[in-house]
Amino acid sequence: MSRTRTAAALGLAAAGVLSVASATSTASASASAAPSPRSAAAGSTTVTPAGHAFTAALSGKATLKAGSVTVTCSVSVATGTVPAAPGNHNPAGPVSSPITPPTYSSCTASIPGVTPTVTTSGAWSVSMQHGSPITAVMTVPAGGLVLKTTGLANCTVTTAPSGPANVSGTWTNGAPPSLTFTNATVPVSVTGGFGCPTSATTSTFNAVYKVTDTTDPAQQITVAP
Repeated sequence: MSRTRTAAALGLAAAGVLSVASATSTASASASAAPSPRSAAAGSTTVTPAGHAFTAALSGKATLKAGSVTVTCSVSVATGTVPAAPGNHNPAGPVSSPITPPTYSSCTASIPGVTPTVTTSGAWSVSMQHGSPITAVMTVPAGGLVLKTTGLANCTVTTAPSGPANVSGTWTNGAPPSLTFTNATVPVSVTGGFGCPTSATTSTFNAVYKVTDTTDPAQQITVAP
């Protein structure tokens, strides 16, 4: 599934954000690729309500910085579903949920005269591990986010160029709950001519997502032991 947004778009971030990217407030999700390595002593995790759909929407702005270039987006959304029982519980580790590739729009670049376009695709996911704090990992599939710029600088930034990449963040229960990425590192490859940060191999992703239970808006997606 591929989504393209033109209008100064970022990719995460993350963010996905992507995750990124970017990275997307309301982006409470996981990728089907393996979540980041966890300690063998990881405790139990339960995500509720089991089987409920959710939307993760960016709160504020998401930024993706590669070299001297920073892309800032004010709109990012992803959707997903909490696994049905008993898959919503893991007695010794994280619980993962597939999410749609986050979309990014209303973005600007730090270089004047440059317009970004972002395309996301593939199997994204988000995994939650109960603890203090509650940790979250958004998995970006190989090449899952591609950012292209046109204008004074024609660059292509590809995230996770060598394989699925994990973007680390934190989850906070609340009304609504939030998924936060703070200076999360995302591997990238950059190609292009003058003005492109071709020596950059990583980017930094910042974003906060607010998560809404769309099956029953009166309830909250919650991560517990």
